[in-house]
Amino acid sequence: MKATLNMLSVLTGGLGVALSPLASADFLSDSKANLSMRNFYFNNDNRDGAAAPSKTEEWGQAFILNYQSGFTDGTVGFGLDAIGMLGITLDSGAGRHVGSSMIPNDDGKATDNWARGGATAKARFAKSELRYGYLRPNLPILVSNDGRLLPQSFEGGQITSKDIDNLTLIGGQLQHTTGRGSSDRSGLAAAGGTQESNKFNYAGADYQVTKDLMVQYYYANLEDYYQQHFAGLIHVLPLGDYGSLKTDLRYFKTTSDGKNSSASGRAEGYKLGGYTKNGTGEIDNNTWSA
Repeated sequence: MKATLNMLSVLTGGLGVALSPLASADFLSDSKANLSMRNFYFNNDNRDGAAAPSKTEEWGQAFILNYQSGFTDGTVGFGLDAIGMLGITLDSGAGRHVGSSMIPNDDGKATDNWARGGATAKARFAKSELRYGYLRPNLPILVSNDGRLLPQSFEGGQITSKDIDNLTLIGGQLQHTTGRGSSDRSGLAAAGGTQESNKFNYAGADYQVTKDLMVQYYYANLEDYYQQHFAGLIHVLPLGDYGSLKTDLRYFKTTSDGKNSSASGRAEGYKLGGYTKNGTGEIDNNTWSA
């Protein structure tokens, strides 16, 4: 954690020297940092099926230091965000680390502690913001999983624009990810795929038709695995003193891309490990929910 703090001091100090006093004030005075702590206990008892008999039982403590700068003054403003995370194993006895998705392995056992971090360079022009580096998307076509001690994260670039009233445009590309129970980054793959793809492209729009109705469309492409189209509708019906009723309709159409489209490509490992038609591993499905 000391290394993270020192790096932040160097980065903010170096930028402060190069900028005008006003720009430095915006960059620093609008900055904020917070330290959050979370305690997580996980118990998964496999009494039936292929995994029986086994049990995953672990307990950990996390410290997450999150720093967000302001933007420099001017037509285009620049900033820098940084995050440092530390996970500490409190309990994971022999035989209870099998199948863990929370704590990294150390010679087949739970490691005593692990750390990771990241930085995000950002730029702002009017109501558009470009971010590059550490990212945690929360989009219909991709959600950073936060269901364990430390969250999943991604590396890449994303631009968000709100320059048009009632319309939010989002686009980006991701190249790597770090899983919930890992301190190492890896490439991207569909579930069950053994070959990594380092290119996940996406773009989408959220349009606020009225204050109570929003429609959405997103496109995503994991190179050599799949293409996906998403359409969504969210409506909130006010019920006066009784609150409100929210309707959330979603539809996904996902088809194979690149090597996943051919038998030879799937034989290389570009396949889906879950259910597919005739068990071929080729991605082709329609999903809807309400």
